[in-house]
Formats: sequence, structure tokens, C-alpha cells
Amino acid sequence: MNDQPASSAPRPHKPVPFSPADFESFAGGTDPARVSEAAHLAARALVHSGRASNDPEITKRLVKLADRQGLEAIAEMWAASPARSLPGALWRLYALRAATLQDPEGISVFFRAGQQKAQVANAVAGVAEPPGAEEITAMSNAILSGAFDGEFDVALERSAAFCRVVALGQATLAEERGAAHPEHSAALTKKARQLVRTAEDLEGAAKSWRMGELD
Repeated sequence: MNDQPASSAPRPHKPVPFSPADFESFAGGTDPARVSEAAHLAARALVHSGRASNDPEITKRLVKLADRQGLEAIAEMWAASPARSLPGALWRLYALRAATLQDPEGISVFFRAGQQKAQVANAVAGVAEPPGAEEITAMSNAILSGAFDGEFDVALERSAAFCRVVALGQATLAEERGAAHPEHSAALTKKARQLVRTAEDLEGAAKSWRMGELD
């Protein structure tokens, strides 16, 4: 797959921790155009600084950015960005990792319920067998790491595939539990639909990255 060229800028010794406060003067208050510009600037800086470095410690710190800064800070900076944009794609990668780390056992139940019915997506996601909580956690870290030290479009596609397997598992369990637990079934069905939309957004972002149009 074609990849974007690495930045010619000097390799940083450590990643720069970004938060909305870092861009207050640049963003000019709540001007949506300025806020959007700041979000894109931060996303480009993170991706290109990570991809310009061969230091695994830098990659590890970038993966754990949300752990240090807080997912809320990243959401404030990126969540409003278009889904098929660089900041929008990064937001989805970080949010999915956070959701997985919050309940790896629960996610592994959904994944196992869906993997046999979505064998292609299961293979693309690349979760080790058997997919328990530990394997799901390792997969979420590996996918986000790939955004900085591998092929960015592959990281997006692996995340999309993971979403599709989990969504299918949720839909399967919702159907099985529908009669006995209708409210829980409806909630699972809603979550499954949301994950499918997320998968579609990530797949679209991967396609845009390959065409050199993801910004």
C-alpha cells in the first residue's frame, strides 16, 4: 500500500503533549474555523512526529496520550472534526482504544460472538486466539501503535474490522436475548449500528489516506 512520505522535520526526542489549551491563542476563542484548523494542526503534528521516529518509546507515549491527557481533552480537540478527516480518524482510534480498555472482558464477549460470522473482518482485525480480555487489550494497543509506526491506512482498516466483528457480536446477542430482555436487546442493537457507522467512517478515512486526501 502506498504511504505518505515521512516528514523531513527533525525527529523529536519525545512527543509533544497536545491539549486544547495549547492552541488557545492560535484558535482565537470559539471561532469554528480556527478550532478546526487547530485540530488538524495537532493531528498532523502527532501523526508525522510519530511516523518520523523509529523510537518505540515515542510510539508508546503517543498511544497512551489519552491516558495522560484524559480522553475528555482529546474529545474537546478532535471529536467535532469530520469523521473522514485526520483528526476525526485519530479521535475514533483513541476512543475505541479507551472503550476497549475500560471493559476488555465485555468487548471480548461481543468479539467472540461475532468472529465466526465475520471471518474476513476477524482476520483483518488480527486478535490473537482465543480472544479473551488480555488479547483484546493487546490488539487495541497494537492497532493504535500501527498508526504511528506502521501503515496508517492499515491501522484504520484493522480498527474498522474490529468494529464490524464486535458489532456483529452485539447484534447476534441482541437477537438471542430479545424475547427475555427487550430493553437490553434494543440497547445492544443501537450500539451495533453505531459501531458499523464508525467502521464505515474508518474505512473511508483509510481510502482517503491512500489517495493522499486525508487531512
